[in-house]
Formats: sequence, C-alpha cells, structure tokens
Amino acid sequence: MGAIVDGVVTEFSDLSAVQAVQLALRLVIAAVLGGLIGRDREKAGKAAGVRTHLLVSVGAAAFVAVPQQSGATAADVTRILQGLVAGIGFLGAGCIWKDDTEGRVEGLTTAAGLWLTAAVGAAAGMGRELSALLVGLTGLFALSVLGHGHNAPVPQDKNRSARE
Repeated sequence: MGAIVDGVVTEFSDLSAVQAVQLALRLVIAAVLGGLIGRDREKAGKAAGVRTHLLVSVGAAAFVAVPQQSGATAADVTRILQGLVAGIGFLGAGCIWKDDTEGRVEGLTTAAGLWLTAAVGAAAGMGRELSALLVGLTGLFALSVLGHGHNAPVPQDKNRSARE
C-alpha cells in the first residue's frame, strides 16, 4: 500500500507549494476577468457568455502558465502564443455570420471579446497580472461603457446578383 501512496504522491508533485499558489492565483485572475467580460456578453443576449469567456481565459492562462512552470523557454512560450492566437481566431470566426435578409453582420463584438479574453488569460498565465487587469478593464470599458450599439447594415451591391 505504501508503494501506491508513494506513486500517487510522486504523480502529484509536479509543483512546489509556491508554484501551486502561483498557478492558482493566475487561473483565478483569468477566470474572474474572463467571467466579467462574458457576463457583459451574456447580458447582451449573446450565446458566448460567462462560461465561454471564463473557459477561454482560463484555458489561455493554462496554456502558457503550465509550460512556463515546466521550464519552457521564452521561445517555446512564443510558439504557444502563436497557436493560441490562431486557435482563438478560428473560434471567434465561428461567432460571426451575415444575415442576408437584413444585410447585417452579427457576432463581431463577441468574436473580438473572445480574442481579448484569450489575451487577458495569456497575460495572467504568464504572471503579468497587472497587464491582464489593464487589458481586461479596457475590454470591459469598451463593452459596458461604450454600450451595446447595433451593427450597421452592410451596403448591398445591386449588381451582385446579376454577376453571380
């Protein structure tokens, strides 16, 4: 039985107590900021709300924090960030659509919010907590204070259907 306990202890010894607290703090900051941004989107009636933004922020934080704590180099983290930015761009693209009946483009702000939320999480995960806070507050300002405007109609090209 002692060997089993030792095996379990060994498997869960990847972090020191200081590193565990550091990781927990970074993930909590990412979760709170991502959740606040998501709450604004949820209040606006958007499908990507608190849970989505919180998960994006915490996921981004984990993608950079865990490798950092494992000894990844700055170049390694840069490559992780490149993949993260591209992946979140793909996720955000899924939020955008054009309503042909009204000529409106929908979901741009939600997509941009997800992208910003990933940046907040990445900053928090890298241990740049003040940077994460400033980026997150800037995003909240843009969403909350500047308001929920309506998307402008997309100009219709009258010759478009004749060409297609």
